[in-house]
Amino acid sequence: MSERTGANRITVFGGSRCGPGAQEYTEALKLGRLLVEAGFDVCSGGYSGIMEAISRGAHEAGGHVIGVTMNQFDAKPNQYLGKILPSADFYSRLQTMIRESDAYVAFRGGIGTVTEISLVWNKLMTGVIPARPLLLLGDCWPGVIACLRQSLVVSERDMSHIAFVNTAEQAVDLLRAGVSR
Repeated sequence: MSERTGANRITVFGGSRCGPGAQEYTEALKLGRLLVEAGFDVCSGGYSGIMEAISRGAHEAGGHVIGVTMNQFDAKPNQYLGKILPSADFYSRLQTMIRESDAYVAFRGGIGTVTEISLVWNKLMTGVIPARPLLLLGDCWPGVIACLRQSLVVSERDMSHIAFVNTAEQAVDLLRAGVSR
């Protein structure tokens, strides 16, 4: 199902409801470009918002851009994808993005984004997938995770599977160090 170029693949999660005027869209656009410049392939859910921005940045930098779409959606994939991997439903889509990637970055989003990072994080914590970077990019994440830690059972060991970053540059620096080549 995958089309690997030999480069490590980074999947980026994030909301569909922001447009080109939003700060997080601009940061995702920059991250797409920086990931390609660092030699990574880029994967996303393939639609609008952060998914479009990451795809656009990677496409404009000449990178390999993959979108994992869902047959359940009527929405059209964004125009910056080089390869579309269709899936039957949300769970199949997410499983493909997790399985086919070497690291993950999450921008602010909604419940879908929370679902995505929760499943990746749980798979890392339980050893279902090998250790891989899971980066939470943006100033929203420390508060979200602090709320989870206050209300749920989240240990220091659980926290060791995620890292907070504030910029695209910080994310790429950590990915260069944390993704085996």
